[in-house]
Amino acid sequence: MTVPFFELRGVKKHFRSKSTFAQRLLAATGQAPPPPVLRAVDGVDLSVMRGEVLGLVGESGCGKSTLARIATGISAASAGDVVYDGRPVVQLRGKERLDFLLKVQMVFQDPYASLNPRMQVHRIVGEALRVHRLLPKNEIDAAVDKALTEVGLDLAYRNRYPHQFSGGQRQRIGIARALAVNPDFLVCDEPVSALDVSIQAQVINLFMDVRERRGLTYLFVSHDLGIVRHISDRVAIMYLGRIVEIGPASAVFDKPAHPYSAALIAASPSAARRKRDFQPLKGELPSPLAPPTGCPFHPRCEHAMSKCREVRPVLQEIAPGRSAACHLHTSDNA
Repeated sequence: MTVPFFELRGVKKHFRSKSTFAQRLLAATGQAPPPPVLRAVDGVDLSVMRGEVLGLVGESGCGKSTLARIATGISAASAGDVVYDGRPVVQLRGKERLDFLLKVQMVFQDPYASLNPRMQVHRIVGEALRVHRLLPKNEIDAAVDKALTEVGLDLAYRNRYPHQFSGGQRQRIGIARALAVNPDFLVCDEPVSALDVSIQAQVINLFMDVRERRGLTYLFVSHDLGIVRHISDRVAIMYLGRIVEIGPASAVFDKPAHPYSAALIAASPSAARRKRDFQPLKGELPSPLAPPTGCPFHPRCEHAMSKCREVRPVLQEIAPGRSAACHLHTSDNA
């Protein structure tokens, strides 16, 4: 059995609002309810094989970015395990912990906010190399130049500041910073959503070229289904903090198994469906502060049954390599 390169096991991330002293006192005496809990990520199991691209898709507010930050160690999970190369990250100490943090790098959504405006580009890209002493001082400049060249930036710009670059160039700087430490796994959080469409294609092609040259593994987070279909080997669909479907990209897009997946795909622009009447997904994404009982998608689902309102479906295999969390695929769906 092949061991996944990267895993999330039962990962949760809950945020509790801060209460005042009076509220805590009332809650302790039973005179007031405890503060509400926001379930941003609510029990996610996800695995990524070495060398593959796993696309993570869902509406804004479903918990994609929170999950990405947990995967990289930027945020700590409230429960569950992050497993890297067969070992739970929580067990790593010292050099092993540092190796994980360096080997798993993140490319952020906003290419300007993620760069220090007071640092020159060559210092931004080489910062981790200097801080962690990954290379002798006399070799850092060469490594920085190599990373900048790999992402297509002119070395004449290495002494400029982030505000002197376009959005696409800034995102290339962010990618160069990640590549400079020789990572194995890139977590890309909406890396092209802030860019012009023409620039998006260039950056996506860059990701694909870098993956082929270096043999990298990607978790690619996006709400753009066209991009995800183009770049991903497998796709995971996320709704209200949970994975509702996962499988090969071609299978999920051609024949979605979960009603939410089908609604997302039907709503995405397509030349093949340009004459079709557009039917938007009904209703709003429920609040993670008060998720619906049973299946969280049932208030918006045209296939909802009485069981959907009472019992939350679990993610289970419905075909080789495909899983869905939907009562339509259980033996007793009445």
